[in-house]
Amino acid sequence: MSVGHTGITTGPVVSCEEHVDCGIRDVLDRIGDKWSVLVVVELAQGMRRFRGLQRAVPGISQRMLTLTVRRLERDGLLTRTVHPTVPPQVEYELTPMGHSLTHLVRALADWSLEHRDAIASARQEWDGANPGSGIR
Repeated sequence: MSVGHTGITTGPVVSCEEHVDCGIRDVLDRIGDKWSVLVVVELAQGMRRFRGLQRAVPGISQRMLTLTVRRLERDGLLTRTVHPTVPPQVEYELTPMGHSLTHLVRALADWSLEHRDAIASARQEWDGANPGSGIR
């Protein structure tokens, strides 16, 4: 399947430009957003309670974590279990489909760590050569 102009081809050629509702962009928007990736990486290590998950994902607000886990639950990537305690304890865990995503997300996270210095250097060089571009 070919995805737009990425050059990735495996199987029949299908273009999102030709098939407006192909669903690829929708899925990539979800699993590729910053917070979803970080939540999946954390849950790959095992079940987490809400506050533990919030502490493990630096910079995420309570509201953004709530939205992120709801979206991941809606997409079938995690389960939410509410225990009938006072106050209620809520636990999150990846589903089998969520676990099947973890090796890809880990590879992306590893790649990001490996190349972050080179990317920062390239950005600095580009910004120096293109002042006032408005890209940051």
